[in-house]
Amino acid sequence: MSAVMITRKVRKWEKLPGKNTFCCDGRVMMARQKGVFYLTLFLIAGTCALFFAFECPYLAVHLCPAIPVFAALLFVFVMAMLLRTSFSDPGVLPRALPEEATFIEMEIEAANGNVPAGQRPPPRIRNVQINNQIVKLKYCYTCKIFRPPRASHCSICDNCVDRFDHHCPWVGNCVGKRNYRYFYLFTLSLSLLTIYIFTFDIVHVVMRSMNGGFLNTLKETPGTVLEVLVCFFTLWSVVGLTGFHTYLISLNQTTNEDIKGSWSGKNRGQNPYSHKNIIKNCCEVLCGPTYPSVLDRRGLLQEDSTLVSSSNPVPQTTKTTAPLIPNEHTPDDAKPSIASSAEKSASPKEEHPAAMKFPPLASPETDAETSIAKERAH
Repeated sequence: MSAVMITRKVRKWEKLPGKNTFCCDGRVMMARQKGVFYLTLFLIAGTCALFFAFECPYLAVHLCPAIPVFAALLFVFVMAMLLRTSFSDPGVLPRALPEEATFIEMEIEAANGNVPAGQRPPPRIRNVQINNQIVKLKYCYTCKIFRPPRASHCSICDNCVDRFDHHCPWVGNCVGKRNYRYFYLFTLSLSLLTIYIFTFDIVHVVMRSMNGGFLNTLKETPGTVLEVLVCFFTLWSVVGLTGFHTYLISLNQTTNEDIKGSWSGKNRGQNPYSHKNIIKNCCEVLCGPTYPSVLDRRGLLQEDSTLVSSSNPVPQTTKTTAPLIPNEHTPDDAKPSIASSAEKSASPKEEHPAAMKFPPLASPETDAETSIAKERAH
């Protein structure tokens, strides 16, 4: 039996804190609660499937063949914007390293001084100036950083998100700096698709009712009733949401800022991010540069090493020499013997003291010659 060392590449997304989930080797980033996202996919795909199955064949023949084509294009665009919003990094900010967090804590303690016992410490904030207006940067106790302007900590994903707008369960992700425009395009295109399907559902029922009656039309196309109900209840919420975000984009404001009233009220300052022009604000939000992710979630960390036992024996090519000082981990046969140590320690020029007191013993051949001479003498 032998042990084999196996190394494995570790991506940074495997060690990232927070409550996000990753797929496709870190390329897909979502929240953990994805049940409502699957419901969104089912409602959109199911409604469009019923529309293509019941209404499109009749409308393409009796009204216009471009109706199903335009519906298909709208459907593809809606799904693309939904997946782009759901699978992307919304702008998560990395947490401070232990050394950075310690340094920031030391700076805060030095600035605030010693707080007497029983008194509340002052809030941890920093002031920055943006467009001649003071903006406060708040300290995040979870991420150990001073959040940038317009950033906020999402309690569901447990991460700080740059230009945090809100957490949307319908898309299964946060909406922030990097995916807000795709979220808005998703709501806008979904509103158009809902209005489109709802309108042609009514047209289809009216055209068929003129020839075969209203009840017979409903019996022949049972999916139409379901489509009308889904589109009717979806229309108000989706169109209302699109209108609300259109209003926010025209002011260059986020949902989080609007709910908290950051730039409204008597004691509040003006929005320093607004250009005082609707067109400029819309161009900045919808046509501005695409910001790269600061997580580097597919980067490589230090490789993990794992020992795996192997049944194939490893041939031994070299013999390990014994250490100079034997210890408890050295085998007995590998320890140097006392005799060999004594031989190595003695110098070849030195003579043993016993050799000086006693003469050397005679060899066996000398003894034999002496005995023969005695016998001849007798």
